[in-house]
Parts: sequence; C-alpha cells; structure tokens
Amino acid sequence: MTSRRERNAPELRINIDSDTYLHTLTARDAPQLFALTDQNRLYLRKWLPWVDATQSVEDTLAFIQSTWTQYANNEGFSCGIWYKHQLAGTIGYHSIDWSNRKVEIGYWLAAVFQGKGIMTRSCRAMVVYAFDTLQLRKIEIRCAVGNHRSCAIPQRLGFRPEGLIRQAEWLYDHFVDLTVYAMLAHDWKQEV
Repeated sequence: MTSRRERNAPELRINIDSDTYLHTLTARDAPQLFALTDQNRLYLRKWLPWVDATQSVEDTLAFIQSTWTQYANNEGFSCGIWYKHQLAGTIGYHSIDWSNRKVEIGYWLAAVFQGKGIMTRSCRAMVVYAFDTLQLRKIEIRCAVGNHRSCAIPQRLGFRPEGLIRQAEWLYDHFVDLTVYAMLAHDWKQEV
C-alpha cells in the first residue's frame, strides 16, 4: 500500500515533546486517519469544507497521496499529529510560495484531544521549521470568524491579525469570512 513516491522520499518526523510528535502521513495511516475523521465528522464539519467529500478510506488515501506529491515537489508537506501514540489530527503547509518565501499553515484536531495545548505546540513546531529549516520569511494562518478555538492558536503564538477576507470559503450551505493572521521571521525571532 506504500506508494513509489513514499518509498523514494524520506519520511519527516518533528519531535515536539515526550508525548507529541509530527510525522508525514503515509498510506499505512489511511485507515486510522479515515476512522478519526469519521468519528469526528459532525465536529469537524462545522468549520472544515472537505469533510463531506471524505467518505471512505480510499478518499483519505487519495489525500495522503496528494500530500506526498506536494512533498516530492518541494511545495510543502502534511503531517499526522501523534499524541501518546494516537493519531490526534493533522497539520501541514499549504503550497509554499517560494518566490515570496511564505506559506500558510492548516490544521485540525479531533475533539477528544482539544484543550491539551497539542495544536499550539504543533503549530509552534511548524513555525520553527518554516523559519529555521526552510528559511521562509512569512507564515499565515487563516481561521473562520467565529471559530474561536482555531483563532486562539495564532493569537497564543503572537501572530498579528492582518485583515479579514469576506466570504472567503464555502462551507456546505453558506460562505464564511476568514481572519488572516501572520508572523514574519523577524518578529518571531524577537518573540522567542
């Protein structure tokens, strides 16, 4: 079930603490990731537009394969968030804009893992990786207005709100506005 692309590219692991690490998703994670999505379907559907399109392990596998294409093309990557040896959610870079040296981080966490600081620590690790390893200069996080848990992550990390994109995302039967939060490499080094 492992794709040729996965066999040729090195898996990436980012250790966060003794309980938590990020690891590039692989084909062998598809059943577990689909089960986590399916168990949290109603919870995730409130803010994420892709949930209804994820109806099978094959849909999840197609997502994972697309992340390996992105990784192999040096356009970013997506990781599973592992907490106490359990898959808790995902985090990743949307396509890296190498010309402008910037990227957007996207993430989700299953309901049972909320409130433990897992996502804040995971985002911090992705920010450090983007600035220190990839030498990017700007990171954005876009959160739906009203999604207070998601908005709290960039706020905790010192990201600045840069603006509001009105009716930016279709969410099943309505549009939602997105707040854009951003961090510059220069500002991050001063924060740390």
